Amino acid sequence: MSLLSREKSHSRLRHFTWAWFTLPMSTGGIAVLLSETPHRFQGLDTIGLIIFIFDLLVFSCLCVTMIARFVLCKGTFLRSFHHPTESLFVPTFFLAIGIIIIGIKQYAHTGDWMVTVLRVLFWIYFVMTFSLAVIQYVSLFTGKPHTIQSMTPAWILPAFPIMLAGPIASSVVDVQDAVHGIPILIAGVAAQGLGFTISILMYANYIGRLMSYGLPQRNLRPGMFIAVGPPSFTTLTLIEMSNEAVRLFSSDFISTLINVPEVLRVMALFTGIFLWLVSFWFVSISFIATALGIREGISFHLTWWALIFPNVGFTLSTIQIGSSLDSVAIGWVTSGMTIVLVATWLVVLGFHIKAVLTKKIMGPGNDDEDNDEDLEQERRF
Repeated sequence: MSLLSREKSHSRLRHFTWAWFTLPMSTGGIAVLLSETPHRFQGLDTIGLIIFIFDLLVFSCLCVTMIARFVLCKGTFLRSFHHPTESLFVPTFFLAIGIIIIGIKQYAHTGDWMVTVLRVLFWIYFVMTFSLAVIQYVSLFTGKPHTIQSMTPAWILPAFPIMLAGPIASSVVDVQDAVHGIPILIAGVAAQGLGFTISILMYANYIGRLMSYGLPQRNLRPGMFIAVGPPSFTTLTLIEMSNEAVRLFSSDFISTLINVPEVLRVMALFTGIFLWLVSFWFVSISFIATALGIREGISFHLTWWALIFPNVGFTLSTIQIGSSLDSVAIGWVTSGMTIVLVATWLVVLGFHIKAVLTKKIMGPGNDDEDNDEDLEQERRF
């Protein structure tokens, strides 16, 4: 490879940011959604498995490419954790891992050894993401000040991975016995509470920013869907956990109280419905804002993947509500939502590939997450 070609490849590689992990994060979400959608046909599980395997391949390739960036482009590793924009997308790496854990539970054979593997993976994920939530917010609190004008739902992202520990726990716990399942259940509910509480605190700033400064830039408006995730995944976790709690807690404990199974399920369902409309409100606002941006003209940005992952959580929570209410109508609605999300995933994937080939992303001067770096850094490669 000539020196000029090497310089060009390094120049593009430098702008391969953490935000790329929104691709496997969303792809894995589609695979999980296909395993849960209520109306099924022969071959749907195979399609979901193929997408899940594709997700694993994409995630592996992105990890290799990210390592290559850090090795070949000196200084980018530490800078990526301190950059005011790119650092906010570090959690997408952990979210991609979390959705893979759920995918393993959905598509892998759950023998005795796999039950143990899932349990170990959950606890490793829990510790890592709690540490991330602490360390990254401390870094943000002590680093370059962020203004309310620059506030986006991405401020929630450092708390998102620990919040995803809730859905992971609700997925993993149904193959665990009581001895191992109860600690996972408790940890999952606690993690969901932490992530959702931080999100609620951030919502006040987010809505205040919208009131004071208006909608974000057109290209970034799909990122508004990030706000859909916290109440959606909380609804999903509460309903699934209530079902597992009844199975895991001992009969002696249950017999000390009246109708504990029914009360627990009803509380979880009503709380979930309470939060579901919050999610739908964010869906509606984000959809209208994005539609207005499309009408005015927008170009691809990696935040477009926010059209997928948070809405996967919204669809899964709706599926759980429909199942709990035994509603045929909600079941058909969620099947329609699944079709729309799969179609949207294909469209966004197409735009993503086109943006890479036409050099609209991953390049000096482009609208990448590290676009305010000193251009002198580019000339070193």
